[in-house]
Order: sequence, then structure tokens, then C-alpha cells
Amino acid sequence: MLEYQPEAALPEAALPIVYRDDYLVAINKPAGMLVHRTPLARGETRFVVQTLRDQLGCRVYPVHRLDRPTSGLLLFALSPEMATRLCEEFTQQRVEKRYLAVVRGLGPECERLDYALREEDGSRPKVEMPAMDALTEVRRLDSVELPIQVDRYPQTRYSLMEARPLTGRRHQIRRHLSRRGYPIVGDAKHGKGNHNRFFRERLECPGLLLAAVGLSFLHPVRQARVHLSASLSSDLTVLFERFGWAGHVPSSTVHWEDDEVNCALP
Repeated sequence: MLEYQPEAALPEAALPIVYRDDYLVAINKPAGMLVHRTPLARGETRFVVQTLRDQLGCRVYPVHRLDRPTSGLLLFALSPEMATRLCEEFTQQRVEKRYLAVVRGLGPECERLDYALREEDGSRPKVEMPAMDALTEVRRLDSVELPIQVDRYPQTRYSLMEARPLTGRRHQIRRHLSRRGYPIVGDAKHGKGNHNRFFRERLECPGLLLAAVGLSFLHPVRQARVHLSASLSSDLTVLFERFGWAGHVPSSTVHWEDDEVNCALP
């Protein structure tokens, strides 16, 4: 049995559910929320796994991850068997992921970023970690030029980038765009402090401006491909409208390739 739950109908403390059936559930994770308890969770009291478990009244099993500051689509299985099958889809790189990011500068029109990455949060120094292949396809969807000096130039440009990671390395999109010369706004580790402050103090848009807005995969039981889309947070939506990017604001939808009837959520 398929169950669709509009985000607007949820209680304030609940996590927005984009899609749910008897086997899996997809939510729209808020930025700043950890997926599960870790030793780094100092002072945190609310986590996605525990909150979703209490919300649904059953155990949930995360099959992939999003960084703490990243918002967007996060998929969970509702049984260990389904978790194994979905994890295999991610491992075999059969899941398509789509992100939106706001970056400094005029980003590349269309490019494949192929920079090997080393684990940077391991127990050994980064230089001692093995280099792992990492591929990200990026495309500039829009841009804006502001008559404000944030850096050394009298005007400042920002771009709306679509990113599709073809591999799943830690912080891959953030590190790839930064290495290419277009750091994501709000990235404290790989970004630029003056631009981060400008967005936080002048545009009332704090945090990492990176959102996982699309997820496509083969449903293990239905054996049909499903495409999920998630809406943006309110501050990102306001920013997009302010920059003239309203046409790129996604909505929460569920689309089946074998269905004529699909679901668009408010």
C-alpha cells in the first residue's frame, strides 16, 4: 500500500515525509540536523533516526547519508532486508542524486569534475589516506551579479549550480566545487568566510547553501523506477526569489516511470 503525506500536514516537530510505503520512507531532512548519534554530537538532543522512529512508530534503517549542514532527501528502509537491498543500489551507483548549490562566482556552464579525494576526517593524517576516484557532473542553471563589494571586486557574482555526484565520497560536492574555484556559500571548511558572512548578515541566509533535491532509484519490490523531488527550506526559497531564480525552486513530487498517475505534494 502506497502512502503519500504532504509536508504541510505534518506537526511542527515532525520530519517532512516526501514518500512512504510499506517498505521505505523518504524525508526532507532539515539543515543542521544529524542523522544519528555520534561522538561529535555534543549537546545535540534531536536526531533524524530517533525522531523518525518515534514519528512512524517503527524502526527505520538509513541507507545513505547527508552531511549535518545539508538539507534534502534522505531515504530509509523499514526492515533490515530492505536496507540491504537499497544499500546495494547505492553501492553499485544505480541511484541518481541531484543537488542544488549556491556558489561564489560564475560557475562552469557544464562540466564533469574528476578529482580524486582523500578521507579528511580519518584517524590518520589526510596525506596518508588513499586517494579515491570521485566524479561529479555540474551545470550552471542561473547566476546573479550584485553591485556590492564583498571581496576585491566592486561587483559580486553568484551562481546556482546543479550537481549530480556519480560517486559517493564524503563532502564530495563541496570539495569538488571548491577545488574548481567555486566554493559553496556557507561552507565553513571549504568556502570563503567573507561571502559566508555576507549571506548570513546581509541576506539572512545562514548555513550551507546545498540541498539534495532529487533522488531516483529502482523500487526493490515494485520493480519500477521512482523519481523523488524535495522542496527547499523557506530561507533558500526566499533567496532564490530575491535573486530571480524562482523558476528553479523545486516542489515535493513523486513520479513513477510506469505510472500515468503521479503525486505532487504541496
